[in-house]
Amino acid sequence: MLKSFFRRKSLSAPSPAEMVFIYLALIIWAIVCLFPIYWLVTTSFKLPIDVNTGPFYIPFVDYKPSLHAWQYILVGDLANDTRRNYLNTAIVAPVSAGLALLLGTLAAYALIRFEYRPRLGAIFTFIGCLALAIFAITLGAPWQITIVAALVLFVILLQTIGRRFKRSLGNNDIAFWLISQRMLPPVAVVIPIYILFQRMALLDTRAALIITYLAVNLPIVVWLMRDYFQTIPIE
Repeated sequence: MLKSFFRRKSLSAPSPAEMVFIYLALIIWAIVCLFPIYWLVTTSFKLPIDVNTGPFYIPFVDYKPSLHAWQYILVGDLANDTRRNYLNTAIVAPVSAGLALLLGTLAAYALIRFEYRPRLGAIFTFIGCLALAIFAITLGAPWQITIVAALVLFVILLQTIGRRFKRSLGNNDIAFWLISQRMLPPVAVVIPIYILFQRMALLDTRAALIITYLAVNLPIVVWLMRDYFQTIPIE
């Protein structure tokens, strides 16, 4: 009886002992993964004294559940902030996701169906003018005038210095440059983005959130949709 418990019926089928061990490991791992969610939900039904003097695990056994926290958030002092936060999420999330999907799909299709050969001179000139404009805005220059001046400077440099660089890049280089934007740690650009939106009077606005999420998610959308369009034949 014991031997049959450890014996395999075939080479591909595990033995009953192996099945018990596998399911036991899966149950333990499921408990480890689900316990934080359980703890989060049960804690929301505790009074502050229960949270501070715990731990209490089982409702109606270790402690008496209360709706105090939910009332404080939904109908209490934080009700207005809660409604505003959820409204912002309901607006910002679909708008930023929709714009990222729309623009990313168009860009990915263009990278697959058309061949681009941008010159390094044009790329370096554009990046330099963009960095100069951002730096000027952070110093307090009016952003409308700064953008116009940066565009004029870009056209002038493109017709002069930009033509000296003959080497060009391809579509794969453009796609790699897009996805490489995710390599930069977000903490490295938090302060520049904050100062930029402050100078443009966009702090605490939904437009600032939408622009930020769009800039962060657009490279991923382009990369994924580019791989998808590669599987579709031109015919």
